[in-house]
Amino acid sequence: MRIPRIFTEQPLAENLKIKLEEKPSQHLSKVLRLQAGAELTLFNGKGGQFSAVIDVIEKKHTIAIINKFQDINRESPLHIHLGIAVSKGDRMDFIMQKATELGVSAISPVFSSRSEVKLKADRADKKLQHWKQITISACEQSGRNIPPVIHPIQKLDEWLNDSKATMKFVLHHRTDQSLNPAAAINDVDLLIGPEGGLSETEINTALDTGFVPLALGPRVLRTETAPLAAITLLQYLWGDI
Repeated sequence: MRIPRIFTEQPLAENLKIKLEEKPSQHLSKVLRLQAGAELTLFNGKGGQFSAVIDVIEKKHTIAIINKFQDINRESPLHIHLGIAVSKGDRMDFIMQKATELGVSAISPVFSSRSEVKLKADRADKKLQHWKQITISACEQSGRNIPPVIHPIQKLDEWLNDSKATMKFVLHHRTDQSLNPAAAINDVDLLIGPEGGLSETEINTALDTGFVPLALGPRVLRTETAPLAAITLLQYLWGDI
């Protein structure tokens, strides 16, 4: 069986004994049904990972003994910050999971004029924590040791004004502009609209703040398909795919 990878927010160091949080402990005991002596891989988002072994395992807590540090880096050389309009249903969960697997460095959920989802402060905070957990699970599965940063939900114009990347793209199916593979790029801000797309005003605002329009072929992609296609293309040209 594949050695389970577990994220923890605790400090990690060789020869340290730690008590894992309740949620991963339940996963190890109830789902995987592991016993004392089973091997683990632990990481905390600070870079690298640690081999470990289970010392004590019960339903709600697991004690692990940390062994060796492994300096493994699976982060892309291309820093991609995805600005994605909040979508309804489980589409955002899907985007968070797959964007993490594809190596994005940061994700900013944004509200645009055509966003169909409206969240009050308390629900927004719960959503944010939910999305963070999805990206952590995606890192455990995919082998990443540094989860992407999930920024608080903000208005689209605020995110546009804060954008500082060397290259900035706004997905826009009404343009015929494609990527230039000869360009040297190491950081990208990528903006994707909601189900109904970005409004003409929002696209013009993005262009006014330095974004470049980008089309991904002649077909209109769904809001959960577009970011994955764009991220894959960017990683192919300037990242590690």
